[in-house]
Amino acid sequence: MLKIGEFSKLSRLTVRRLRSYDEAGLLRPASIDPFTGYRYYSESQLPTANRITALKDMGLSQPAIRQALQCWEDPAALERFLLAQRDAAQEEAARAARRLRLLDTAIDRLRKDEKQMKYDVTIKTIPERYVASVRMVIPSYYREGDLWHIYCQETARMNIQDGDPVFCLAVYHDGEFKDSDVDVEIQKTVAGTYQDTEHVKFKTVPAVEVASATFQGSYEQISDVNEAVTAWVNDNGYAFAGLFFNIYHVSPHETRNPDEFVTEVCYPIRKR
Repeated sequence: MLKIGEFSKLSRLTVRRLRSYDEAGLLRPASIDPFTGYRYYSESQLPTANRITALKDMGLSQPAIRQALQCWEDPAALERFLLAQRDAAQEEAARAARRLRLLDTAIDRLRKDEKQMKYDVTIKTIPERYVASVRMVIPSYYREGDLWHIYCQETARMNIQDGDPVFCLAVYHDGEFKDSDVDVEIQKTVAGTYQDTEHVKFKTVPAVEVASATFQGSYEQISDVNEAVTAWVNDNGYAFAGLFFNIYHVSPHETRNPDEFVTEVCYPIRKR
């Protein structure tokens, strides 16, 4: 029998770690002196100690090491367990690679253009929603309010209930900036079902994954925000996958002070 210090030297595990493994039930001493409390180990436990070290080097937690040891004598079960651990490690590596890519992109953006760092770009999913929609070709983007006026006018007596969450947004169907005759659709999430009116159409819009940036202040910032989001999409391995749209969290309907506007610029995306 080996004292804990002697076993520590042979197994290359510190005394503190051996005590930890004892408490975790991974490697119990072969015997404990009932009078002194000294731990004694057997040379036959060295292979188990080496297995624990090998599993720890694979990044396994103590509960996972315990599970691996329990199926060590069953090669098929052990292989299944290790394959599952490898899949988890690959997912973790992918997440780490994404974090590194985001950090590298942020550093690169900061070095190229500090203005872009004013806007934080994130990926999110806009959920499926039932909306009231008005789509028309209008003289310019500044006339978007005409569409909201039409919506309010034609639904004034319909007792329409807001959706949860409620999104008020504008979709730009041209896919590019235009000086005039722009194809714009406004949407507002609603609850319940309603009959279409002359210009207001009710429909279900599918969920969509977007890169988005939210900013506070006047709409004069829109161009800078669009530039920041599109640069982020291009730098992070994504491609555009649909028409961009703006969500108006705080709009001229709630306040006349442009400094209080809160707008979210959204670009549908997909992995390249």
